[in-house]
Amino acid sequence: MHPSSGPRSASAVVFDLGGVLIDWDPRHLYRQLFDDLDEMERFLAEVTTAEWNLQQDAGRPFAEAVALLIEAHPERRELIEAFHTRWPEMLAGAIDEAVQVLADVHAAGVPVYALSNWSAETFPLTHDRFPFLDWFDGVVISGELGVVKPDPRIFQHLIDRFGLVPRQSVFIDDQPANVEAAARLGFTAIQFVNAAQLRRELEALGLLGPGKDGAG
Repeated sequence: MHPSSGPRSASAVVFDLGGVLIDWDPRHLYRQLFDDLDEMERFLAEVTTAEWNLQQDAGRPFAEAVALLIEAHPERRELIEAFHTRWPEMLAGAIDEAVQVLADVHAAGVPVYALSNWSAETFPLTHDRFPFLDWFDGVVISGELGVVKPDPRIFQHLIDRFGLVPRQSVFIDDQPANVEAAARLGFTAIQFVNAAQLRRELEALGLLGPGKDGAG
């Protein structure tokens, strides 16, 4: 955790989505398409790279992104197209224990928000599958804004849009760079490792625990 003299009574808790509440990983799809897992890892590292995918999170249309890769790797056309056409198969489901933490914070009456690097094209596909998305008081999706974490502009957009006070707010993300960016802006920033660790850290901040936990 990166405490900014941690808030005793937070006015808001901001959750990342992928890697915290939702198990998204291209491997969930590509394990079905490769017999050789080492070859799969090379494909993900050299073709449909994290940097390439981040451009979709920043607003680049999937059609353009796929066309660029096919031009560079024509022999991989079907595998590249699958990243878009079979994208829902990259979602293994909710990270249930972390969703329960979200539920308990929400039930305790603390406003909850989501700030996620996600393509504006694919994020709508999550709505029916993950009802807990309706619990948020506000959601900022990078692909809709055209800016990705850890760029401070996306955090500032969240702050301005929903009137958040960083030093009275908690930010949760699985990526160290995003956690550090939030801490620099004054958030009490927690790097998500697992749900049990997250619960302990929120209890230490007085957000969950006896009298705070609305799940019982």
